[in-house]
Amino acid sequence: MQAEFWQQRWARNEIGFHAKQVNDYLQRFWQTLQFTDAGAEGSQILVPLCGKSLDMAWLAARGHKVLGVELAETAAQAFFAEQQLTPGIRQEGAFTVYSAGPVEIYCGDFFALTAEQVSACVGFYDRAALIALPPEMRQRYAAHLLSILPAGAQGLLVTLEYDQAQMDGPPFAVNPEEVKALYSAGWQLETLEVADVMGLNWRFAERGLTALDERVYRLLKD
Repeated sequence: MQAEFWQQRWARNEIGFHAKQVNDYLQRFWQTLQFTDAGAEGSQILVPLCGKSLDMAWLAARGHKVLGVELAETAAQAFFAEQQLTPGIRQEGAFTVYSAGPVEIYCGDFFALTAEQVSACVGFYDRAALIALPPEMRQRYAAHLLSILPAGAQGLLVTLEYDQAQMDGPPFAVNPEEVKALYSAGWQLETLEVADVMGLNWRFAERGLTALDERVYRLLKD
């Protein structure tokens, strides 16, 4: 899947993947991450493929600094406009960075993100990154995340589970076996919840799905 795909989705406002409310799992499970005193309030959280997610504002409201990464500058511009903020804009390596208050959104290719740029990140939150990527890119994504985040970083990961033969992604189905394979080396992985969400996602039924689960993981980098 090429960058142009997502650029075009944002340009045409085809953003059904954008949630219009803060994620329930984030609100319920974020507090279970065991940050040290030095990594709690005021710490930086990485949000890959962030779009204009309201989850970033929720994290910022709880005292975190937020480092989002997003291909489409349109999404970054929309986030700050909807939060009624006027961002500063600067160039940071391969990225154009929009920032206001505790939130920075790095616009560019996630795979260009360096360990130095995320060296202050003690946590990450992935609701829509892994499931947005086709199989051949998911391994690369997980490997890059492992390579750049500092030791001890913790995070929440939300995945979808369904019969991929019934519907093309994105969002893609990522089963527990694949998650275990992707994060077995270098991470401690724990399932926090599995929920049947078919009844809450009628648009997927229209695309042919008959069953849909969400799974929430907690991760800790060794």
